[in-house]
Amino acid sequence: MLLTIGDAAKVSGLSAKMIRHYEQSGLLRKTSRTDAGYRLYNSEQINQLRFIRQARNLGFSLQDIQSLLALWHNPERESRAVKQLAEQHLAEIAEKIAELQHMQQVLTTLADSCRGDGSPQCHILQQLARPQ
Repeated sequence: MLLTIGDAAKVSGLSAKMIRHYEQSGLLRKTSRTDAGYRLYNSEQINQLRFIRQARNLGFSLQDIQSLLALWHNPERESRAVKQLAEQHLAEIAEKIAELQHMQQVLTTLADSCRGDGSPQCHILQQLARPQ
């Protein structure tokens, strides 16, 4: 069964624009086209689009998704390579969480230091303007 890009978008959960982007970036191989130029997607490509959507939802980069796709299609793969990619991504997420928590702490301290009244004095602005 072949699906048009609109139908492929519906069943994969991606927009047609993102499907075209993934095709142009090489994550998805070029599709066959009708005589009128409409893209047609087969079930393998639909599964690949779903895979890409899931990986993007987990925050994997396009480069990581390319690696994951290559591993997925390689029956000789070693699971350690997949796990290594996942653990590397987990470490990046942990680092981002730590950065966000630090930002939260600093902003909480700044917000607590501001009276928030009708006065023009604001400790938040003073701290932001302070040279580091």
